[in-house]
Amino acid sequence: MFIADNWKDYEVIDTSKGEKLERWGKYILVRPDPQVIWDTPKKERGWKNMNGHYHRSSKGGGEWEFFDLPQQWQIHYNSPSFEQELTFNLKPFSFKHTGIFPEQAANWDWFGKIISDARKKRGSEPVKVLNLFAYTGGATLACAAAGANVTHVDASKGIVAWAKENAQSSGLIDKPIRWIVDDCVKFVEREIRRGNHYDAIIMDPPSYGRGPKGEIWKIEEAIHPLVKLCAQLLSDEPLFFLINSYTTGLQPAVLTYMLSTELKSFGGHCDSQEVGLPVSSNGLVLPCGASGRWMK
Repeated sequence: MFIADNWKDYEVIDTSKGEKLERWGKYILVRPDPQVIWDTPKKERGWKNMNGHYHRSSKGGGEWEFFDLPQQWQIHYNSPSFEQELTFNLKPFSFKHTGIFPEQAANWDWFGKIISDARKKRGSEPVKVLNLFAYTGGATLACAAAGANVTHVDASKGIVAWAKENAQSSGLIDKPIRWIVDDCVKFVEREIRRGNHYDAIIMDPPSYGRGPKGEIWKIEEAIHPLVKLCAQLLSDEPLFFLINSYTTGLQPAVLTYMLSTELKSFGGHCDSQEVGLPVSSNGLVLPCGASGRWMK
């Protein structure tokens, strides 16, 4: 399992009855988590002294209940391969989210080192990374902080604006980052026609979504064709390819199978595992989806 255990500003304190108790900086939140099927005693005091609680509705969706929580606050993350610390602007918004997926720090550490090592070998030659379904820019900022040139693509204009806020707060806004609001599949198809290439590709696709013009995305149907397309964008000596999945049907072995099949001509090797966050109250690990990692 890939475990994000390098956080100082975030922790999962406890989990029980379909919910997780988390610390985001100095604020305590309770949010639903479908993996938490156990009913263990809620002994941690945060269960009764939270700053915000997201209540899921039986009709779907849900809503936040706030006790003492600002509209926006910041947390920070650093890694040995980063040239500077990352700063994230958090704000609770629709469907329980806060603006980052902290378990992804396990991947930031992994590819940050790959990029940093490659930069030392290449000298002035840039490391070019394509980040698809890039959300609020966690992976984009990690790549930039490690020294890469990044193309950040997401279909939501508001989410890309949020990612830029995070880049500004992290002191990375002047780094070579291209901010693109577009449907990811259509962008990749255009990049192939343009003859552009990348040394690494990251994708964090939703289970279901819509593009800016209403394009429907279902991950089980669309992910393999997209990986196949993206393979055409890789440079002659690619560094890595990362796929994240929060869809239960896409087991780690499925990610390995796809990556190994489509990237066979490049050699390299693939390692796909569950991603997890340590739970501080009991030393166990909360599973948070899966990641498929291919590297040369």
